[in-house]
Amino acid sequence: MTAFWTEADFDDHELVQVVRDAKSGLTAIIALHSTHLGPGAGGTRFWHYAEPADAMRDALRLSRGMSYKNAMAGLPMGGGKAVILADKDKTKTPEMLAAFADAVEALGGQYVTAEDVGISEADMAAVAQRTQHVSGLPVEGEDTAGGDPGPFTALGIFLGIKAAVQHKLGKDSVEGVHVALQGTGSVGGGVARLLARDGARLTLSDIHQDRAEALAAELGAETAAPDAIMSVACDVFSPNALGAILDEEGIARLDCQIVAGGANNQLRRPEHGPMLAERGILYAPDYVINAGGIISVTLEYLCRNDKAPCDINEVRKRIALIPGRLEQIWQESDRDGGSPDQVADRMAQELIGR
Repeated sequence: MTAFWTEADFDDHELVQVVRDAKSGLTAIIALHSTHLGPGAGGTRFWHYAEPADAMRDALRLSRGMSYKNAMAGLPMGGGKAVILADKDKTKTPEMLAAFADAVEALGGQYVTAEDVGISEADMAAVAQRTQHVSGLPVEGEDTAGGDPGPFTALGIFLGIKAAVQHKLGKDSVEGVHVALQGTGSVGGGVARLLARDGARLTLSDIHQDRAEALAAELGAETAAPDAIMSVACDVFSPNALGAILDEEGIARLDCQIVAGGANNQLRRPEHGPMLAERGILYAPDYVINAGGIISVTLEYLCRNDKAPCDINEVRKRIALIPGRLEQIWQESDRDGGSPDQVADRMAQELIGR
């Protein structure tokens, strides 16, 4: 693994810690980008990386994205992220989770973790047995915030897509709007169901083709192969899987007017945002449109610390602000000529004192 401070994605991070526990087999990276607004909050990703440098890159990029996401969502939290380096079989043991929890606890509240790709509510409950600096825990009652953040993320993305359709296409609803969704897991599947309910035409794709086909049958949607979804002629391309798909090749394949989805770090490099704009494709900055999940788990965490119940309506009220933030970004982009990602980055950097 190369020195992390020489990585292109190192952005004056406050802390980058490699965690090794030989007894359990744990190798993890915890990255804190900024604690200017509060403790660094962001989920833990459990993933097999071909090279350790890929894991470091992910931790650096994702933690910076969380700084921006939390700031733009108006949350009193900074940005952090953790990645656990899984083996090829993605072996996960209670001992590994315990060792990881101890590493989080050792930071004394500087980092608050939650679930991300490869990590479940049950995993977070196990982590919570050894540290209080965790959120996204199972909750009782439909009116209580917390638990799986996926549905809240999906709600924000759905509202963001509606805002993008209004801004770019001049339509007040998504009825008849063709959306191609990449990824049909907890978030992508939730977005698809909300869009279908409002009459959108859907094309679905997932690396687990049977999952995409099952959801398509449920919603009356079409499917596309994973290697073809980015080329589908549509109104909206919605990436809801892993990131870094928008590079020169990926952008050249797009046949859409809008890119709006929940995947983190969709742009491979900073120059790819302006490249989208040059093609006339409206981009919804990922860390703005996908903030619903972190809004939920942050309010859950803050309420638990205050020993107070957390009303789910407060979560929904904050998620409902996402379209307005996007519209502000797009209007400034239209007015000043910067691409939406550049405008959003400027706003976020000001909020975290950078």
